[in-house]
Amino acid sequence: MESGEDGGKLSVATFEATGLLKSFGSTRAVDKIDFTVESGEFFALIGPSGCGKTTTLRLLAGLTAPDAGTVRLGDSVITNQPARTRDTNMVFQDLVLFPHLTVAENVGYALARKGIGDPERSRRVGTGLELVNLDGFGDREPASLSGGQQQRVALARALVNDPSVLLLDEPLASLDRSLKQGLQSEFRRIQRESETTFLYVTHDQTSAISMADRIAVMRDGKIVDVGSPRRLYTRPATRFVATFLGDATILRGTVTQCNIAESTVAVDTPIGMLTPAMNGINPDVGDTVTIALRPTAFTLANDGIGGTVITSAYKGFYEEATVEIQDTVRVIIRTDAHAEQHDAQGDTSGHVESNIGSDKSISSTEPTTTVNKSETVVGESPADITEHGQAPFNLNSGLQAGDSITLQVDGGVLVADAGYDRKSNNSDRDHDAANDTIGAENTIAEEHEPDLIS
Repeated sequence: MESGEDGGKLSVATFEATGLLKSFGSTRAVDKIDFTVESGEFFALIGPSGCGKTTTLRLLAGLTAPDAGTVRLGDSVITNQPARTRDTNMVFQDLVLFPHLTVAENVGYALARKGIGDPERSRRVGTGLELVNLDGFGDREPASLSGGQQQRVALARALVNDPSVLLLDEPLASLDRSLKQGLQSEFRRIQRESETTFLYVTHDQTSAISMADRIAVMRDGKIVDVGSPRRLYTRPATRFVATFLGDATILRGTVTQCNIAESTVAVDTPIGMLTPAMNGINPDVGDTVTIALRPTAFTLANDGIGGTVITSAYKGFYEEATVEIQDTVRVIIRTDAHAEQHDAQGDTSGHVESNIGSDKSISSTEPTTTVNKSETVVGESPADITEHGQAPFNLNSGLQAGDSITLQVDGGVLVADAGYDRKSNNSDRDHDAANDTIGAENTIAEEHEPDLIS
């Protein structure tokens, strides 16, 4: 037994996929994947559309038969067991609530089919509705509920059967952003209180990061990285994982110094010399390597690398900008939206030279793409331009397209370029949020290595 993040106890892995393979014609949808899900864990499976995650879920649920591989629940091999006899349940994106039944009748439908009568059925239905904060809604019809309430009814219906594992297929995809964010915290609470293992499939990285204990990232039918949200964000195995889980500038460079004993490396890049974390990659001097930089790795400074703001966008708590350096490389930066960089007249501070009131031309409003050695990034359109080609008066007094700025770079991490297929292991879980410990089997991150991408 090992401790979870909330102090509870988690048993050894109880849900396991080994060598799962599924092809449709010449297309290999799931390509010999392996992973384990611990009892009581919230495990997310994410990836872009078409990566194989929904097919994987159907294989685990027994809705599709694999061409090869094994699915094990506890000590039992359930690979060829029908879905209706498995100790699992599933919540689909399409909730499939019966409109002619009340909320309570919908929740207790499967119990009735199993022959569970009152008072036991009523007790379990009441407990399920209370768990999802819908006690008192039992006599209502589904059509009278909001989208979020209907989603909770579907969740309660799945949980009253007391499954060992609950499989969820994009259950929040059809909800608006504010409702989705509210239900994310609800799902997390419900999972903890019910002590049910959740396996959650989604293409929404934000949802997975905010809810899951661990995440498996899929690409082209393979699992390319597995780990805690913190480890995947700060120490991604590959450039794909780095860019899929959030904004990242990808740079290529040549190793000029490397000290494996001290875990230090110096890399000559198009924006100058950088010292990224090695992240378990041990290059030789002269090797070409790939560096991932999160937007917060860049800070405004009086001395450093000069650049020009191409686009900027106010995001509320922060301001995001695309900055061109040396006319060839574009990076994404974020700054504190409430830190004054200009006064009302557009005067400059030490590290920002404003274009307001000047004849300096403004770059195109097309989405920004990196050229030469840098990864493609997407920027926001700049502020509206007046008919005289100047930026209008900016009440937010933040960065503006055309501003000349100076940046310092602190952070970054070496990542594999492609083809890395990482195995899941029990030590991928965060044991301590402040010290993201990864076990010895993890070849990507050194044990006890702190967060690396700033």
